[in-house]
Amino acid sequence: MSERETWATRAGFILAAVGSAVGLGNIWQFPFKTAQFGGASFLVVYLIAVFGIGLPAILAEFVIGRRAKLNAVSAFGNLGYRQWRFVGALGLFTGFWILSYYSVVGGWVIRYIWGSATGAYFTDSAAYFGAVSAGLDAVALHAVFMFLCIFIVALGIEDGIEKATKVMVPSIVVILLGLAAYGTTLSGAGAGYDYFLSPDFGALMSNIGDIVPFAVGQAFFSLSLGMGAMITYASYIDGEDSLVADGSTIVVLNTFVGVLAGFVVFPLLFAQGIDPNTSGPGAVFVSIAGAFANIPAGRAVGVVFFLVVLIAALSSAISLLEVVTSYIIDNYDVGRAPTATAIGVGLFLLGLPSAFDTAWLGWFDTLAYQLLLPVSVLLVLVFVGWILGGEALSEVMKGSSLGDGFGTTWLWMVRVVVILAVLGTLALGIQTLFLGSEPAIVPPL
Repeated sequence: MSERETWATRAGFILAAVGSAVGLGNIWQFPFKTAQFGGASFLVVYLIAVFGIGLPAILAEFVIGRRAKLNAVSAFGNLGYRQWRFVGALGLFTGFWILSYYSVVGGWVIRYIWGSATGAYFTDSAAYFGAVSAGLDAVALHAVFMFLCIFIVALGIEDGIEKATKVMVPSIVVILLGLAAYGTTLSGAGAGYDYFLSPDFGALMSNIGDIVPFAVGQAFFSLSLGMGAMITYASYIDGEDSLVADGSTIVVLNTFVGVLAGFVVFPLLFAQGIDPNTSGPGAVFVSIAGAFANIPAGRAVGVVFFLVVLIAALSSAISLLEVVTSYIIDNYDVGRAPTATAIGVGLFLLGLPSAFDTAWLGWFDTLAYQLLLPVSVLLVLVFVGWILGGEALSEVMKGSSLGDGFGTTWLWMVRVVVILAVLGTLALGIQTLFLGSEPAIVPPL
């Protein structure tokens, strides 16, 4: 078996992890989830959740990956707990399941780049989405998106994923900054900023029970937790740099991109008098596309916006493909390129029902985000907090200048606070599954 790859630079690892976290959820789901739960009120709770709960959780996954230096499944056995390998297997399966339909949504984004350039959706954005979101065209673009993922992952860690994300992540930030600056020139944009940044604390307290579970769920999902991605990426770290510093940087950058997306989306919607709380299956595409149809230079702005969404989608998708690819390479004597290709073909086939019918995509999405992901995150936290315990504490403090008090606080946060938060999210997800609430089409990744 060939020597295992590592990141060429520390910055490469950080940008790859940020790329994994920064996906469709940051550009699409975060702004529209914010709208669904009252604008700035949701933003306040989300920020608390992502730093108070998401950061401890991402460190837990990093601990497993760097300490074991193996894929998300084999890592548990290498740490001496083979009976816990099922946790890694669940994460691997969850990532595979999600990427199968995530690729379909990625195909939609490719179509919307072309639709923006030609103005194809300007006449009736709702009818346009209905025409392109399912059928043979959706299948073809699903194949294109999956091919792009396979190509990048097949090149390897240093030459493929690291080099790609070093271009992708800065590009996402630069383009969003440009779009946000453009938003300030739109008449009526001020109302969008007020909605996004001025919380109504009275309304927040009266709806806190509804807001908290979704804010916590969005924090986990937007950080790409529970899919084996962060365990796998951390396994390629060659050295003992501070996981706390790296994890904090990743969480800050990921959150910054999500908030920056809000500074793009809300001015665009309010400038055109579009109600931001009209989300539903596919409405995130319909609403923003409708805004582009009526603003100056709408075609150019639409192309740029959907381009950044495509880059974000790809940066997340390659991390999910790498999770499964890494497992095969670590355990079987096969090459990276054929492995990535074979897995990509399997993902394409699994995604066909979602490409032919958005109802299937909604079902796949609901099962993943209401059940598979919360269970996977919960089991990782239980393992790190209550099984690995002292070993996890020792690993998280390597390379850190923080005192032992920080490590102890982190461990007990994982053991109690974060686990309880995930249990609450899981309970809500199970309730949604059995009560038959309408699933969201665009996945919060």
